[in-house]
Amino acid sequence: MIRNLNKLIDSRRRIGGLIMLVVAASATMILLSGTLRETQPQSAGKTAGSPRLISYEQLPPSEGEMCEWVPASYNPSAALLMQSVASNQSSPAVATSTQDEVTKRKPLRVIQDPYAGFSAVAVEPIRDEVVLTDENRFNVMVYDRLTNTPPSATMSEPKRIIGGLNTKIQYQCGVYIDPGNGDIYLTNNDTVRNLVVFSRRAEGNVPPDREISTPYGAFGIAVDEAEQELFITVQHDGAVVVFPKLAKGDDPPIRLLQGERTRLADPHGIALDTKNNLIFVTNYGASRDERVGAGSAPDLASRKPNWPRGNWPLYRGDVVLGSGKFSPPSITVYSDKAEGDTPPLRVIQGPKTQLNWPTGIAVDPEQGEVFVANATGQSITVYSTTANGDAAPIRVLRGPKTGLQDPTGVFVDTHNGELWVANFGNHSATVYRRDASADTAPIRAIRSGPQNLATPLISNPHSIAYDVNREEILVPN
Repeated sequence: MIRNLNKLIDSRRRIGGLIMLVVAASATMILLSGTLRETQPQSAGKTAGSPRLISYEQLPPSEGEMCEWVPASYNPSAALLMQSVASNQSSPAVATSTQDEVTKRKPLRVIQDPYAGFSAVAVEPIRDEVVLTDENRFNVMVYDRLTNTPPSATMSEPKRIIGGLNTKIQYQCGVYIDPGNGDIYLTNNDTVRNLVVFSRRAEGNVPPDREISTPYGAFGIAVDEAEQELFITVQHDGAVVVFPKLAKGDDPPIRLLQGERTRLADPHGIALDTKNNLIFVTNYGASRDERVGAGSAPDLASRKPNWPRGNWPLYRGDVVLGSGKFSPPSITVYSDKAEGDTPPLRVIQGPKTQLNWPTGIAVDPEQGEVFVANATGQSITVYSTTANGDAAPIRVLRGPKTGLQDPTGVFVDTHNGELWVANFGNHSATVYRRDASADTAPIRAIRSGPQNLATPLISNPHSIAYDVNREEILVPN
């Protein structure tokens, strides 16, 4: 049955092919049969005996191609804009005038937070000061530790502000205060490849006293004062780099922790347990494999800026295509001398941990506790320094009374027995007893804006999109 059907199909294909050949031959004969001439159209009622040319008109002469190719993405408005730019390039006066007009043009609306957005916090107990990084407006703000903004007040004025172009501060995600001289260390994330150090009394738009070139995407910072070593997490490259504490300029790191076995996955916060010689790192969960020669940067000499330098992490130019993956958030624990592709001693990870975008982290070595700020979980989770696996926190600070809103920074003031949290989502830094848990209200709060005023949560926005169906602006940060 199937064989007969196939024969029938083959025969029909042969007949169809012959018909096509006959039609093609007839058309060729007609086109070659005579000279083109003007003819009058046939009346509707008269039957034409064979195909013939109905009319012929001479096209007007033109220069260039008769039909110019236009891409599908052609945009007339964009084309006019490019023509304007091209013409203005030949006329400096016109170009300057156009530029002046553009700079004077005012936007219809602006989405912007006019108040400071706190992202990291550190306390200097000897001088009784607290330092808060303002990632929204690129400032560092210093307050008296006991500052408490009244509910009726718009904000509390800081004692000092460090900010301005000369400071080289941008998206400062980590802060550390030298307990000896009060120097302020700041890691810049996303847009600036350096760590900046200011003296305790620095104020205004002043240059840093010292700079250290860092990999792109530095986030958390911790210092081992006994060993005089400075630890930095590198968010984008999944690494931890260790510098001499007094490094400057292009001094290279002395150790590098990076590789698939480390289980570093979009690392953010970092803290040291100096009593037990341990490193604790919070990880969002995104990771990728990187190998020299795998990506767009085949040799070490092409790694600019800062190359060639020892112990520098592989970066996005070394990504193994298709190796990206996303794991549950975690806390990875290492020896403080770990380097290379060394696996962690322990990993705190799993649904019982309640980790949810764990960002800032702090360790109280004497009490054996680890504090984590969960930016999306709206919580502070506390673990034993010996926790491992899918371990539940020993206590959780969370609830409407806490005032927590998108917490990104956490600091344990062991000298005064207090827990500090920087809330990026509501212009506040909230203070609790060190052992606070559940839905506990803060004992104090420093606000940089009106109480209960929500923030737009804009931080280093890139390209935006508009959802025409929902009439919403989508802003990736």
